[in-house]
Amino acid sequence: MNSDIKQLLENVRSGVISVDDAVLEIKKAPFEELGFAKIDMHRKVRQGAGEVIYGAGKTPEQIIAIVQKMLEAGQDKILITRLSSEAASAVADEVEFDYKEQAQIGIVGDVNKPSGIGKILIATGGTSDIPVAEEAAVTAEFLGNEVTRLYDVGVSGLHRLLSHMDEIMNASVIIVIAGMEGALASVIGGLADCPVIAVPTSVGYGASYNGISALLSMMNSCASGVTVVNIDNGFGAGYSASMINHMESKS
Repeated sequence: MNSDIKQLLENVRSGVISVDDAVLEIKKAPFEELGFAKIDMHRKVRQGAGEVIYGAGKTPEQIIAIVQKMLEAGQDKILITRLSSEAASAVADEVEFDYKEQAQIGIVGDVNKPSGIGKILIATGGTSDIPVAEEAAVTAEFLGNEVTRLYDVGVSGLHRLLSHMDEIMNASVIIVIAGMEGALASVIGGLADCPVIAVPTSVGYGASYNGISALLSMMNSCASGVTVVNIDNGFGAGYSASMINHMESKS
């Protein structure tokens, strides 16, 4: 159950807040209308994490307005993805935040302290995959996970990967990020005893078709336990890995 709801119920039980006030908190408008955007204020209650701002396609002014409304509503930790350095510079004039340029992510407020059941390992085939890997890593860290980075361990030099078997076997979730033919996901999937999330990247020569070759290879992996997200979707992989790493018994 979401920690905010648990705390609200604990406050009712201890008398810190009345039943009527608690009902009022739950009844508050589920979204805020800004004309150009409808901000989902109940996202954290439903899913455990607040709404994330997708920066691509939004003007700096729109991003600023959304952030300010979220802060007014009490969401003190905000993630902004696909935020270009130009847009980040403009947003920084109005909002205090930490910009991770390689990941193209802006973070308003503090990152959550690690609270997962284990570590998330992020492995890339090559150095060119690192921007997508950093999007996954920063997302997972923001959501309260301890992340281990294992970069440039592709199959063209398999000994580089095999020298890190301890990290692979001690991970609770592994995110594998690779372009070209995307073979790294199958290799790690055949070694690991935990869920593997594969992220195809658009890195590669002409016949890689901007990541489609890696996507199809990963989807056709013969290794059990490998699931695949969309091309270059580091955010989706980091978010899913965090959910797995925070699973709690519902019995």
